[in-house]
Amino acid sequence: MDDGRVWAFEESLWTGDAEHYRALIDDECLMVLPHPPFVMGGAEAVAAVADTPRWSTVEISEKQVSRPQEGLIVIAYKAAARGEGKAPYEAHCTSVYRRLAHDEWRVVQHQQTPPLTVTP
Repeated sequence: MDDGRVWAFEESLWTGDAEHYRALIDDECLMVLPHPPFVMGGAEAVAAVADTPRWSTVEISEKQVSRPQEGLIVIAYKAAARGEGKAPYEAHCTSVYRRLAHDEWRVVQHQQTPPLTVTP
């Protein structure tokens, strides 16, 4: 998968509907999200995100792509998401995709780290 498709794939995970999301997340996926229970795997990770309202737009910046071996893509980036009736959301993220077959990829890891808020 070339870089353009990588970023379109990742953006679709933020803005696509729940069915689209479920289709692209591997059953063995591990996620770390900024809300309880924080660390999730498999169906729990899919349900946690698929059951939340989707974002209308996401701006992806600070993009990095690594291909450490055939059939594995690791990405890191900053996301700025906006949605109707939702507070804007920003996070630094990573995702790992594995290829199952020609042109068939699934997310096996995803992590989001929102900016730290410093309190006096």
